[in-house]
Amino acid sequence: MNTSAQPVAETQASAGSPILAFLRTVFVRAGVLPFFLVAALIIFTLASTQFLSVQNLTNVARQSVYLILVSLGQMLVLITGGFDLSVGTAIALTSVVSATAMVAASGMFPDAVWLVIALGLAAGFGAALLIGTLNSIGIAGFSVSPFIMTLGVQSVGAGIALFITGGVPVSGLPYEFGEFFGFGRIFGVPVPVLVALLAIAAMWILMNRTRTGAQIYAVGGNIKAAHLSGINTRRTLLIAYVVCALLASLAGILLTARVESGETNLGGTIALESIAACVIAGVSLRGGIGRVESVVLGAFFIVLVQNGMNIMQIGSYMQMVLLGSLLVLAVVIDQLRYRMLVGNR
Repeated sequence: MNTSAQPVAETQASAGSPILAFLRTVFVRAGVLPFFLVAALIIFTLASTQFLSVQNLTNVARQSVYLILVSLGQMLVLITGGFDLSVGTAIALTSVVSATAMVAASGMFPDAVWLVIALGLAAGFGAALLIGTLNSIGIAGFSVSPFIMTLGVQSVGAGIALFITGGVPVSGLPYEFGEFFGFGRIFGVPVPVLVALLAIAAMWILMNRTRTGAQIYAVGGNIKAAHLSGINTRRTLLIAYVVCALLASLAGILLTARVESGETNLGGTIALESIAACVIAGVSLRGGIGRVESVVLGAFFIVLVQNGMNIMQIGSYMQMVLLGSLLVLAVVIDQLRYRMLVGNR
């Protein structure tokens, strides 16, 4: 009996090994995202026939614009071996400062609407530039832990935003601002989607076709070796954290236009969501590993899961529990993937 059973077992093993090898290759190259995405599609499709409708997927794509922008910036700092907890504050401060500047400029230039909008945008981006610069000075200049530095800046920025507004939304923004940046279309494409597409293209070129992108990967792989090879590691970290803050600021501008007011509570959970999107997309917390296209899909996946949970009428509190659990699971699996990557070298 053992002799006859052995060929059957060997046949099953040989038949199963190509599939296992394929799944292992996909996991090592792309991370856990493809498996999570398939599972989500199956679960939410079974829960509702409307989940895969064109209207719902279009809505998910439109909603994912803001998280995609923030996640692209978060990817940069994660690849360098750090992370940024202040992206939510960059969004809130951009919203408050830009709205306040527009309201003030409207009284000075009542007939120059686009000048008012331009001044507001400049003020918002300036606030985010300050946040990114502070983060990079502390981390690159004084070797402060990214966790401590970005957490401290997050607290300071949130306090400033509340001080400026007193906790009250800033209203009275120019109508054209919300009409164009929040709901406008160019050649039939929503402006926020078009902005996200341009940002994705720019980030892909930066990371795959420029010397700066190669230096960011090198710093994340081994910062000491990068320094010894002649790379200006402080400059590289400065670029990473400033670009991260500016991308968050861009998301803040679009969100402000969407709600048509300056809000201090915009981006409250986006730091966790952006890190989750990156880790699920295969960006290593150890640095040096990450791809733009995977991060875009990872951010889309997070919004897709939130949309599916809304369809299933899962409460907001339980959604926070599930999203946090998803992040922890992704981090654990990331450690396994890193060991497999090291073993393949």
